[in-house]
Amino acid sequence: MADIQNIKALSTADLLSGKSKDVTKSSGEQFAQTLKSAMNDVNDMQLKGEEALSDLATGQVKDLHQAALAIGKAETSMKLMLEVRNKALSAYKEITRTPM
Repeated sequence: MADIQNIKALSTADLLSGKSKDVTKSSGEQFAQTLKSAMNDVNDMQLKGEEALSDLATGQVKDLHQAALAIGKAETSMKLMLEVRNKALSAYKEITRTPM
């Protein structure tokens, strides 16, 4: 999720200069790659959380604290991803309601 901090903003000068098509395309690709990476991270945390939960259920837990942390991280990352999705959908709906 550290990749989110690497997203570059467009300046007004870039938008007015005509470079916006190239910048937007590369920024869009960077955003898509960052989003894909974040979703992969969430998926990895979910898999680790499920593994920890199954270890708890079968009694194979070596460290209860680490299992609880893995499950908590998985839950928190899923909640964050859902909030990002909800905000993106809300923004999309708002844009589609905007008259042209």
